[in-house]
Amino acid sequence: MAQMTATNPISDLMYDWLTVLQVKAEGLNAYERYIQDAADAGSQECVEMFRKIHERDVQMVKEIRDHVYGMIRAEKD
Repeated sequence: MAQMTATNPISDLMYDWLTVLQVKAEGLNAYERYIQDAADAGSQECVEMFRKIHERDVQMVKEIRDHVYGMIRAEKD
């Protein structure tokens, strides 16, 4: 885990949030593939469920992104 030092300006907490943001963003890309797989399989029910999860995660990514921006601004003050 990253510790904030003279050579590493990212705190453990910031590292954690950046990691969560990355994992969630990668998940959004995966859901897009899963939606296509479900469509190719002719399963509209699965398409709808994957879209629902994708939409929720899009909102969560936006919230996390905004939170990280806030943390960065707070560090500059």
